[in-house]
Amino acid sequence: MSRKGQSKIREIHPDAVYSNVLVSRLINYSTKDGKKMASQKQVYDALELIKKETKQNPVEIFEISLDNIRPKVEVRPRRIGGSVYQVPTPVRTHRQNSLAIRWLVNASRSRPNKQFHSFAEKLAAEILAAHKNEGSAVTKRTEVERMADANKAFAHLRW
Repeated sequence: MSRKGQSKIREIHPDAVYSNVLVSRLINYSTKDGKKMASQKQVYDALELIKKETKQNPVEIFEISLDNIRPKVEVRPRRIGGSVYQVPTPVRTHRQNSLAIRWLVNASRSRPNKQFHSFAEKLAAEILAAHKNEGSAVTKRTEVERMADANKAFAHLRW
């Protein structure tokens, strides 16, 4: 059963402090139980921690980190003649951003509580790790791209 028409991509307004759409999306992704103000405070605290630690513009560091997390190719299942093949396909820009931010937030949440006390500290640590091309989110991207590379033989099945 297919969906009728193309789904509309909602316009997201830039955030209040940095007037950046990606920061706004990070806030939206890290919101839990509809508590956007709490999420906003945590994200801004994380960016402040990055600013203190690196003495650079935190938004630039965040954007470089996202560049390091964004996947270029991913595998999508394609059913042909009763068997399902994992076909590598390039990732569209909007999906690249969505995946990168989702992986960043999930990697931050899964960091151990021993050394970090708040989500802001975890998020800042994960962004800084991604800035150096390390961390769970970058590992996730590497895994996805490795999977696509391993299934290169099925690239001709792309539609």
